[in-house]
Amino acid sequence: MTGGDITSTAPADSPAARPTRVRHSVLWLTVLAYMITYMDRVVISTAAPSIQAEFSLSKETMGWILGAFQISYALFQIPGGWLGDRFGPRAALTAVVTWWSAFTAATALTWSAGSIIVCRFLFGMGEAGAFPIATRSLSRWMLPAERGWAQGLTHAGSRMGGAITPLIVVYMIASFGWRAPFLVFALVGLGWAALWWFFYRNSPAEHPGVNAAERALIEDAIGQSGKGKPGSVPWRIILSAPQIWLLSVMYFCYGWGIVTFLQWFPTYLSDARGLELKAMGIAASIPLLAGVAGDLAGGWLSDTVLRRTGRITFARRLIICVGFIVAAVAVPLAATNADPIAAIAWFGLAVFGLELVVGVAWAIPLDIGGEYAGSVSAVMNTFGNLAGAIAAVATGYIVAQSGWESAFFVISGLAMVGALLSLKVDASRKLL
Repeated sequence: MTGGDITSTAPADSPAARPTRVRHSVLWLTVLAYMITYMDRVVISTAAPSIQAEFSLSKETMGWILGAFQISYALFQIPGGWLGDRFGPRAALTAVVTWWSAFTAATALTWSAGSIIVCRFLFGMGEAGAFPIATRSLSRWMLPAERGWAQGLTHAGSRMGGAITPLIVVYMIASFGWRAPFLVFALVGLGWAALWWFFYRNSPAEHPGVNAAERALIEDAIGQSGKGKPGSVPWRIILSAPQIWLLSVMYFCYGWGIVTFLQWFPTYLSDARGLELKAMGIAASIPLLAGVAGDLAGGWLSDTVLRRTGRITFARRLIICVGFIVAAVAVPLAATNADPIAAIAWFGLAVFGLELVVGVAWAIPLDIGGEYAGSVSAVMNTFGNLAGAIAAVATGYIVAQSGWESAFFVISGLAMVGALLSLKVDASRKLL
């Protein structure tokens, strides 16, 4: 028998065979989930002027409507992360997507400010689990050198969802009223939940489509060969780690800025820049499209630096710090520019800078959290969304009392704080 005969007859499921790429399918399905989360949460931001007009709401009241989601989203981050670590991402993510899709649809049935606040709070309970559980879903699948790119790609998906949603929603509102988009987007979420349950498995060892070569590739890289059985979460270790609190406060600075853009930017364009509905939808999408580029660039750059230097802490710190500085400089230039086109361009650069941060920040829980990346990321994201909850409510009051420029100056100041904190984050220090 020749050497050629030996290699050509290697079993398809042997380590010598070419690895399958199921982990990439898992990643793309996760990207789609991130996209849906932002589509569902940005609908109300685009519909806000129409809702205000129908119910004669003040900016302060609208702030509480937007803030209800953020408050709930912050409060249920840790329970959501625990859910994924305890019961596994397959069941947990299916459950939370189904939950929030139901309350996306229910928003279309609301009749007052109070009913919208209750509905958005319950919607936030479901979405709170999305990112921590999705991060946990990748922890047993993605190689370390793919994690920055993977997290950048998932967050690019979310921002792409946020960017295209205003364009879709303004058309729906103009044609069918502000309630229609909530019903349509709910059906999209339910369809994704069914697909996730059918395809995803909690570990490569459980997936029938993964061959031995891909299993070996993943297990050699991340040192996991188990079946992905759920276990107890070591909360004492997680909550006593100084790095977790440093990472979380840094993410607070990011969260304030991005939530202000997501929740208030369409209203700003209508109120301060005088844009009509369709023009507002287009303009509101531009910074988020720039954010998509920032997500992709941040993850890719961090992984590239890591591969070339082998210094994971340097690779994470560098991109986060640069991103915060770009945002800190660009936001005031945008807010004070009298030319609307130039202002939107500067806002685009600001969101690009903020989004350089996010994928790399979410790679760090994978770097240091391992099996408990869901819970670690949940703590971090609790702080980011605590900032978002405060920002969603406070921005309405700041604008009413001091104007839009003051609200944007707060974003700039916090971005500078985030840049300083990033210099102390150590992605090489594993918790367990």
